[in-house]
Amino acid sequence: MKEIKKIVLAYSGGLDTSIIIPWLKEQYPGCEVVAVCTDVGQKEDWEALKEKALASGASKIYVLDVKEELVRDYIFPMLRAGAIYEGKYLLGTSIARPLQAKKQVEIALKEGADAVAHGCTGKGNDQVRFELTYKALAPHLEIIAPWRMWDIRSREQAIEYAQKHGIPLGTISKKNIYSRDWNIWHISHEGGVLEDLWNRPEEEMFMLSRSPKDAPDKEEEITVEFEQGIPVALDGERLGPVELLTRLNEVGGTHGIGRADVVETRVVGMKSRGVYETPGGTILFTALRELEMITLDAETLSLKRQLAARYAELVYQGKWFTLQREALDAFMKSVARFLTGKIRLALYKGNIIVCGRSSEYSLYLQDLASFGESSYDHRDATGFIKLYGLPVGVSAMVQKKLEAEGGPAEEMKEMARFSEK
Repeated sequence: MKEIKKIVLAYSGGLDTSIIIPWLKEQYPGCEVVAVCTDVGQKEDWEALKEKALASGASKIYVLDVKEELVRDYIFPMLRAGAIYEGKYLLGTSIARPLQAKKQVEIALKEGADAVAHGCTGKGNDQVRFELTYKALAPHLEIIAPWRMWDIRSREQAIEYAQKHGIPLGTISKKNIYSRDWNIWHISHEGGVLEDLWNRPEEEMFMLSRSPKDAPDKEEEITVEFEQGIPVALDGERLGPVELLTRLNEVGGTHGIGRADVVETRVVGMKSRGVYETPGGTILFTALRELEMITLDAETLSLKRQLAARYAELVYQGKWFTLQREALDAFMKSVARFLTGKIRLALYKGNIIVCGRSSEYSLYLQDLASFGESSYDHRDATGFIKLYGLPVGVSAMVQKKLEAEGGPAEEMKEMARFSEK
């Protein structure tokens, strides 16, 4: 192997990254392993995590609080774009990885490291997201991906390795084997009984939300306020990004909002199942869609939704630090100049009910839309329909004439009969 003197590892304190530290020291004798952990909103005992990293063989550990940056510079721009992968996944894990990898690279450059390492498997999406960020920001660094190198082939074997090396596992066991990722936007659950598509998720698996059947029997009404596509206030109170999202997670989780059971297409091509809890994010996406409906004209709205699908693919595929994503964000920011207003919602047993909409940029004019007397002249529609329907009428006349004369239509039928023979 190439001589490596210092490696900076993306460290979570979970099973995979915990066993990577001693494995790296075995494979690269004499190398120093520096662990980098990012606080993206997961509930963690940070002191215990630091002790665990050092006990596992790390020479140093950095714990970086990046919640504010994550919400402000990554999550809210993605929300503004309306990016949802394959129509269901709100990209919770996907959106955090570029920032986590970026921070890891910054520490690697600060420490003068030779390599960066991660604990992503060779089957998953995260290996792509981490490594594309490494390549975009520090292409000279060596990349070490142990799951593509070692003989460990399952989480059961990883648990055995940890036990052999005396690494504490906490709540992880061969029975409690869910793979989870948690940040301020969501929590994901994979593996275990979820690998059988026929199995319903176990209720005790969920951590951020109540079951809708156990949610309060009374609806709760909230008002979300946006400025240029970015949420800025809840129930009339202006809040910072982290506090606003935290509150929405709490109220959404209380009412059973934001659960999604998704079978998605991974970057590497295979289908995989994940169960996601995204309470606050689900509320925000619903509210912003309603604001778009009243402030954007039909063609702009149609184009935005087409580009939102592409934006979601770029985020999912780890292409955050690319010209494509930056260009799409420029478009989304321009369109969002008019996404300012308030949306009133009622939360009730897993449902989000739209109660009211208000915006100074609203294109809804009650006088025009009213079924009562208005300034709209119905006679104007006659000329509009004549011109709008002109291509339909011309096509019908030409086709009927040709069919009556036995022209191209009959020739096509004869060709079809010949093809059958």
